Amino acid sequence: MEGFSVINLQKLAQYQESLGYLGQQINFPEKLTFHPNVFQETIEASHPAYEDLCAFREIIMNYSLSEIKAIYTDTFDFSKNYPLYMTYNRFDTQKERGQMLAKLKVLYEMFGLKMIDNELSDYLPLMLQFLQVARWENDVRAEDNLKLIIMIIEDGTYEMANHLAKNNNPYAYVIKALRQTLKACIVSNKEVGNHA
Repeated sequence: MEGFSVINLQKLAQYQESLGYLGQQINFPEKLTFHPNVFQETIEASHPAYEDLCAFREIIMNYSLSEIKAIYTDTFDFSKNYPLYMTYNRFDTQKERGQMLAKLKVLYEMFGLKMIDNELSDYLPLMLQFLQVARWENDVRAEDNLKLIIMIIEDGTYEMANHLAKNNNPYAYVIKALRQTLKACIVSNKEVGNHA
């Protein structure tokens, strides 16, 4: 996704519900997280991440909820390789990170999402919730601001995806599914040139 220049806002709107679903899968697991009806109502066979999400469900359903919670905690809470805070390892100083967190918070509010005070704005499930509920139709600020969010997610999940896959962690499928979904919303520089 590096070097992309245009977001297909129609595609992004098409995948809003599935981005919310992915955020739910990356959040701390609850009983309803894995309800089959939610999956069937949200992810169609034509979805770019359908196969990976099916693979994740097939693996994760072999565990009890308490085992899934342990896998989740071991993966995301006790490992610095998989931070769910997308800017955690990306800035040289806390000041730079703080400025980005503040910018994200303002961006969320600009598009209608009121943040709760006890969560940082770069928390991946929150970012995906924003992409699910944001209303950007006819807003000239949408493309650049949504591009920033997608770039932060892409950058923050790149190494995570590689580490999870290397360790055969079931959450590798969810991160891969997220990256595929976002990639489907990008018009590459080459495609932009062909339409110009």
